Amino acid sequence: MLLPKRVKYRRVQRGRMKGKALRGNKVTYGDYGLQATEPAWITSNQIEAARVAMTRYCKRFGKVWIKIFPDKPVTAKPAETRMGSGKGAPEYWVAVVKPGRVMFELGGVNEATAKEALRLAANKLPIKCKIISKETEA
Repeated sequence: MLLPKRVKYRRVQRGRMKGKALRGNKVTYGDYGLQATEPAWITSNQIEAARVAMTRYCKRFGKVWIKIFPDKPVTAKPAETRMGSGKGAPEYWVAVVKPGRVMFELGGVNEATAKEALRLAANKLPIKCKIISKETEA
C-alpha cells in the first residue's frame, strides 16, 4: 500500500477538484496510458488493485509506471461519536486526480495486451478512464 514516509501536517483540508490537469496529462514513459476523464480521489488500495490487475495480465512482460501518489490523508471519526472534540484521525491516503491526468503507463508489450491490461485496471478504479497511446496524442 502506498503512503508517504512523513508529512508536514498530519491532517489536511478537503480542498476541491475544479479544472483540468495541467501536468501529467501526456504519456511520457511508456507507450500506452490510462487517462482519467473525471475528477476523483483515488485511494492507495485502488491504485494497488489496478497495478496488480495490470501486472497479472501482462505476466512477466512489459513495464508499468504509476504516475499518481496518494499524499493526502483522509480523516474519519468513529461511528456514533458526538459532535465536537476536534478532527478525526487519518484513516487512509488518497491521490487527487483531475480530468486529463495519466494515472498509469504501460510499455514493452503489444497493443492488444496493453489495451486489455489497462481495461482491467480501469475496472478497478471509481472513475471513467480512457486508454491513450503516445501516437494518438502527438
